[in-house]
Amino acid sequence: MKLILAIVQDKDSNRLSEEFIENNIRATKLSTTGGFLKEGNTTFIVGIESDRVSEALTLIETVCQAREQYMTSPISLDPTVDNYFSVPVPVQVGGATVFVLPVESFHQF
Repeated sequence: MKLILAIVQDKDSNRLSEEFIENNIRATKLSTTGGFLKEGNTTFIVGIESDRVSEALTLIETVCQAREQYMTSPISLDPTVDNYFSVPVPVQVGGATVFVLPVESFHQF
């Protein structure tokens, strides 16, 4: 048995949840916040049999697509700091960050 932790952008979470349900993969959804852009994410916790890990990873990869988004850095009020960072810059967001961990034991009560 394996434990999958999949951190996905909120825009992809509902579709991924539906795909998990259609493919009989049980998952717990947690609302989380990313550290870089400070935007909402969803973390899925999936306990799954080892032979179905590749199936789950394929679903995650298919649904969670990376996209480009523009981010504006905060403007500094310090006159010694150049404010060229206040121009919107493109950053890549989305996709998924996935961890697959071994499970020593599993109990369901």
